[in-house]
Amino acid sequence: MERLIKSGNRSGVRGQYPKGHKGSGVSKPATDHRPLTTDRGFTLIELMIVMTLIGILAAIAQPQFHQYTIRAREAVLKENLFTLRDVIDQYSADKGKFPDTLQELVDNRYIRKVPEDPFTRSAETWVIVPPDTGEGGIFDVHSGSDLIALNGTPYNEW
Repeated sequence: MERLIKSGNRSGVRGQYPKGHKGSGVSKPATDHRPLTTDRGFTLIELMIVMTLIGILAAIAQPQFHQYTIRAREAVLKENLFTLRDVIDQYSADKGKFPDTLQELVDNRYIRKVPEDPFTRSAETWVIVPPDTGEGGIFDVHSGSDLIALNGTPYNEW
């Protein structure tokens, strides 16, 4: 059964609305699923608030990131110093004398290469400490960096 739907112009329009439907009398095409408003995107104030929050979080995180990179370099320096001191002791125990250069440790296959100082970023800046007996050679090594560690001691005293 069809029922007569009245529109605003008083002309009868036939439609297939179920009983009890409270339509305006004007039907839209069935394929139109667009929202009634055309507003899309974010407002300028919303974007400014988000950018401000990102800036605040970045400002908080940056000092922590810098401190973690220094701690990582300190850990590498400690490991490199331990390795160099260990192979110097092995060399002196095997040969009965201290090595004359760090390259001599590489040449005799105690280490594959001279490690890099993580703060000077060079393998040539190690500070060589000769033995107390006055004879030549390398008794100990220190970093060539003049920076201060997070604990307050200079790296060249490690």
